[in-house]
Amino acid sequence: MQDALERALSAVAAAPVGVTAAGRTDRGVHARAQVVHFDTEAVRPGPAWVRGGNALLPDSVAVMWSREVDAAFHARYSALARTYRYELLNRPVRPALEAGRIGWFHLALDIDRMREAARFLVGEHDFSAFRSSQCQAKTPVRVLHSLDIERQGERVDFVLRANAFLHHMVRNIVGTLVYVGKGKHPPAWARAVLESRDRSRAAPTFGPEGLYLEKIEYEAKWGLPA
Repeated sequence: MQDALERALSAVAAAPVGVTAAGRTDRGVHARAQVVHFDTEAVRPGPAWVRGGNALLPDSVAVMWSREVDAAFHARYSALARTYRYELLNRPVRPALEAGRIGWFHLALDIDRMREAARFLVGEHDFSAFRSSQCQAKTPVRVLHSLDIERQGERVDFVLRANAFLHHMVRNIVGTLVYVGKGKHPPAWARAVLESRDRSRAAPTFGPEGLYLEKIEYEAKWGLPA
């Protein structure tokens, strides 16, 4: 996404443009919302960045709005919180039309057990046990504001809101909760994994197909659309 966006905006600006995103996503992960900032000397009306950018972007990426902001704004560091949703199809048969757009687990999952386990993870913690070895964050401490688990028919959604996330953190948490939901471990195991700070204690990383970046929150002073 970043490469495509930079090429499109550079064409609109008639000069090289580099963008900084609120959060990076792995290959195969999706974003329903993303915020980027860039610096340019090019003077264009706001709609030109939207229309011009979209004319040059692939069908899978669309610019929704543009806004000139104070130079102190930073798409990543000014963000207050981010929300991710992992959509999981929970049925014996794999997805068909939604393949590549949703995760899948074939055994029945106990939602109450997973919700009980999720409560141990909410709050400010060292999330080293859910951090990939490639993570470049300076600290593994994050504040997980909420972790909600919702069932809608055959679909189970994991909705996580935090001040920031570590590399693979959401997918590793989902994998661990699925282990609890299928009965491999009791709910309290999630707390033991968290307190161990040992990545090898947690479940394997879940696939990227069902993960969506849904929302980035900023202070109202920046004047960004909701």
